[in-house]
Amino acid sequence: MIAHTGPLDGQQWVLDASLTLGRDPSCDIVINDRQVSRQHARVSWVDGQVRLEDLGSKNGTYLNGTRLQAPAQLHEQDEIQVSFVQSFFFLSSDATLPLTDLPPEMLHAFNLRLDPASRRVWVRGEELEPALSAQQFSLLELLYENVGDVVSREDLINAVWGPEANWVTEQAFDALVRRLRDRLKEIDPDYDYIVTVRGHGLRLENHPH
Repeated sequence: MIAHTGPLDGQQWVLDASLTLGRDPSCDIVINDRQVSRQHARVSWVDGQVRLEDLGSKNGTYLNGTRLQAPAQLHEQDEIQVSFVQSFFFLSSDATLPLTDLPPEMLHAFNLRLDPASRRVWVRGEELEPALSAQQFSLLELLYENVGDVVSREDLINAVWGPEANWVTEQAFDALVRRLRDRLKEIDPDYDYIVTVRGHGLRLENHPH
C-alpha cells in the first residue's frame, strides 16, 4: 500500500498478513489525527484475497469514494480513504503495471520497480534507459523478489549464470554488481539500493527516501 495524500504521503507498506490502520500507537499504520478512530480499519489476507474492513470507525472507511458497509476485496489501484484524512493506493505484490500508467501523484512514492514481463526497470518513476543487460536484470530480479532479505552470492551466481556458474570468479561477480549499482545511481545517485552483507550476500533496500 502506498500513501499518496495526507500526513503519511509517500510512505509504503508491504502486506504480509494484515495491517491495522488507526490513531492508536499500537496500529501498524498510525494516522495521528482526531478524525481517525483508534482502531479504524484493517487490510488483510483472507482465503487468498486481500480484503479491507472498517473496524466500527466513527468517520468511516472509503473504497474508491464509497463508504464501506462490509468487508470488500481490494483490486489493483483501488483507493482507500480513512476519514478523508489519509488516502492510500493498493498495489498487489505481483503487479506488472508500468509506472507510466499509474496516476501521477503515485509516481514519487516509488523508489525502484521492476516488470519481469517486459524486463523494464523504473527508478523513482523514471525508466532506466538503455535497458539493463540480461545478467544485470537477472541479478536485480532475484534481489527484487526477496526485497529486504539477504540473498547469498551462490544463489545470485546460479540465477545469473545458470550452468556456467561453476566457472564464475569472485571478480566477475563483483564487477557485475558494481555495474548494476552504477546503472541505478544514474537516476538516484544518493541512495544505495544494493547492500553488501559481508560473509552472507546482498540485500535490496527499497524504502522511501
